[in-house]
Amino acid sequence: MTYRINKAAVIGSGVMGAGIAAHLANVGIPTLLLDIVPKEENGDRNQLANTALKRLLKEKPAPLTHKKRLSFITPGNMEDDLEKLAEVDWIIEVVVENLEVKKQVLALVDKHRCTGSIVSSNTSGISVEAMTDGRSDDFRAHFLGTHFFNPPRYLKLLEVIPTRDTNQDVLNFIKCFGEDILGKGVVEAKDTPNFIANRIGTYGLLVTVREMRAAGLSIGEVDSITGTLIGRPKSATFRTLDVVGLDTFIHVAQNVYDQVEGAEKQVFTVPEFMKEMQKHDLIGSKAGKGFYWKKGKEILELNPETFQYEPRKKLRTTGLEMAKQSKGLENRLKALLYSDDPAGQFLWKIIAPVLAISAELVGEIADDLVAIDQAMKWGFGWKSGPFELWDAIGVERAAKKMEKEKIPVPQWIQTMLAAGHSSFYREEQGERSFYKQGEYRAIAKNPKEIDLRLLKQQGKIMKKNSGANLMDIGDEVLLLEFQSPNNAIGFDIIQMIHSAIDEVEKNYKGLVIGNQGKNFCVGANLAMILMAAQDDDVFEVDLVVRKFQEAMLRIKYSEKPVVIAPFGMTLGGGAEVSLPAAHIQASMETYIGLVETGVGLIPGGGGNKELYLKILRNIPKGVEVDLQAVANRVFETIAMAKVSTSAEEAIENNFLSQMDGISVNNDHLLWDAKQRVLALYEQGYRPPEPEKIPVTGETGYAALLVGAEAMRLSGYISEHDMKIAKKLAYVIAGGNLPYGTMVDEQYLLNIEREAFIQLVSEPKSQQRMQHMLMKGKPLRN
Repeated sequence: MTYRINKAAVIGSGVMGAGIAAHLANVGIPTLLLDIVPKEENGDRNQLANTALKRLLKEKPAPLTHKKRLSFITPGNMEDDLEKLAEVDWIIEVVVENLEVKKQVLALVDKHRCTGSIVSSNTSGISVEAMTDGRSDDFRAHFLGTHFFNPPRYLKLLEVIPTRDTNQDVLNFIKCFGEDILGKGVVEAKDTPNFIANRIGTYGLLVTVREMRAAGLSIGEVDSITGTLIGRPKSATFRTLDVVGLDTFIHVAQNVYDQVEGAEKQVFTVPEFMKEMQKHDLIGSKAGKGFYWKKGKEILELNPETFQYEPRKKLRTTGLEMAKQSKGLENRLKALLYSDDPAGQFLWKIIAPVLAISAELVGEIADDLVAIDQAMKWGFGWKSGPFELWDAIGVERAAKKMEKEKIPVPQWIQTMLAAGHSSFYREEQGERSFYKQGEYRAIAKNPKEIDLRLLKQQGKIMKKNSGANLMDIGDEVLLLEFQSPNNAIGFDIIQMIHSAIDEVEKNYKGLVIGNQGKNFCVGANLAMILMAAQDDDVFEVDLVVRKFQEAMLRIKYSEKPVVIAPFGMTLGGGAEVSLPAAHIQASMETYIGLVETGVGLIPGGGGNKELYLKILRNIPKGVEVDLQAVANRVFETIAMAKVSTSAEEAIENNFLSQMDGISVNNDHLLWDAKQRVLALYEQGYRPPEPEKIPVTGETGYAALLVGAEAMRLSGYISEHDMKIAKKLAYVIAGGNLPYGTMVDEQYLLNIEREAFIQLVSEPKSQQRMQHMLMKGKPLRN
């Protein structure tokens, strides 16, 4: 049977239910959001669902990619709207974590759904099998668990839990739909307490608490070493618990405690001080206080002995300082975990039991170790899953240390090592495989995933320098990858853009500019520009900007299509690289903006001109163009350093047009961009013709300054902000020309470059640049 999801329903409008409905709306699926009729209904029988919709517009980070997505969600209630369940293709139950309540709701669903529709429960740990008692055969065949992680828009993991009766086609469809349409990392889990990520994550957190008490460390000291230092999120242990909510955490831990035996049960015993915290409503961010309390500007940590809040502490040891000098996570962990340093010993005591329990649970909670690694990376934000981490520190060395300390190492690992296999993963000829039952098996991969790291191992790099690689990604398409620190654009990247386009124009169908770093590109190499400016080397700054502008024109006028694949932070120069391309294929989570005013500058690589042109081109043919309105939009967007909070919002800010593409799954972004290159090539792509551009000139310049002057007089912007605004207004207006004068691109680039150089030479702009480089945030001077 072929399944399709044109419409969905979510039952339960709490934080999680509303978040799932929002994510369905984000990908364009009309969704019915139902909840009970409140006892005190005040005339609004849909009050709970309506309140949830209002909450979606206020929550931070935003659950919706754009406010207009709210129109995809229809509120309703469980008395008046049950017959509407017959109109939907997927019903997701997201009510309270109580088996009896879930069974009652699912009995109603069974009665009102249409035959063949898919039903799933979003549960963080209740048995999915137990929920099907008494349900019809068709319901049972179409039912499974779908455990989303909170917040659903941002957290990648979706655990899918089939029952014995789940039809294989239904399971395959939901896995595929989750990955391709919802953009998730999908992992199939077994129907065991708390499934995969919460089982191991909760275990790891409780082990950390146990060892913290044994070592006499404070909450702040533990967090200072259990975050990015060991490849975990910045929120580390206790800050994460504050975000999740201690009440939720205790509920999840209790669920496992009630269902497991032996040593694992002991670990899942919630410490008394945590129960005491819950009694006093110290449950985290939602209550205002938890393990931390933000008192004014100061962040205080809880002392679990006295229940008083104290200044936050950090752990400092010689071993820690030395480990921080080690290059890469692998070397850092080896330096710490095998040392006599107190911090290293503490980390070993919290990491080793997690490695051991993960190995013990292979086969019980998931079919293989890959699923466990992926669940921990996608659900908890770990840089490496337990088995990848074990490989990094040496499987045999760690196993020997564990055995010495009476930490049980499962028999299958001992067998693996005895057979001469020293790692859980292997990489050969750019193919990755994993160990299972005596052999290495290839890791199943969605064909839409292009892994640049593996392509490099396959020798696909054609040219490289310190800032960029040019590689062959197949089907006669090349990819240009930035790889400087923060992917900042300097001479090396500029040079490689020219080389890439030369190569593509001669021998290939087109070029993708993209990468798989943390962010696409955070702008130009600010440090290089600042150094030249401080040395009064105007010639050097002029050369850099001129070369950058030339590279942007190469992207724009390349004979073969250039498609840009931005994601994450795409700021300043990153936005300027994107704007002139034949097509932009953006990740749904793209935060794009021309933010140069924050460092005392204006865009220098043609960004002002390209944003102006993008808006002009978006005006339908035959509609009278108000040049001043266009200039105002560009001025406001750049002067206020507006950054989109999603690719959809980037369309509204004119960084993307309706013709550009959006990829929901970031892992498919480069594949989607490559398909776009091939489609443009097959359609007989021709570059745009150079055009004359109408400008607002002197009258437009004067109009732009009126608004800026009003802001200065009201104290909203400083004198230096006003100076920047004048330069920006002059560039956008096209200088001292009559309104409507047609100019060529080079003229606009020249005045942009001159304004940029004048601002770079300003001491206050240099102070702003210095501050951004040192502190990572803008200075208002």
